[in-house]
Amino acid sequence: MSRVEGLAEIVLWVADMESALEFYRDRFGLEVMSPPELPNKFLMVAKPGGIPELIVLVPHPHPDSYFPSHKDKEMRSLHHLAFRVGRREYEELETQFIEAGIEVRHGVHPVLKGVRTFYVDDPDGNEVEVIGPA
Repeated sequence: MSRVEGLAEIVLWVADMESALEFYRDRFGLEVMSPPELPNKFLMVAKPGGIPELIVLVPHPHPDSYFPSHKDKEMRSLHHLAFRVGRREYEELETQFIEAGIEVRHGVHPVLKGVRTFYVDDPDGNEVEVIGPA
């Protein structure tokens, strides 16, 4: 039996905070919880059980030399992260990304049945999966 109740944070290095905020805050609708003067941005994904699940964006001190190019994604330590969404939100997000000219890649989840998935890359090349009911 798992002793873990859920994920509290996923922390990502970012090269450009404004681009990362546009992606996570504006496209996914995540609420920024941190005060404006804090350089790290804490974005709430959900709040089950009273403790928020967060994506934390941290400015990298050497962004020009740290991030592998999009074609060298296998050099990154994070494979991908995934958001669970409802049926309507899945369709809205998929349409929004396509209309914005962001590449949307579809897949079949190897374990979860009765779901559909698509993948997009954030501005730093991290792959983000969106999982919704079929």
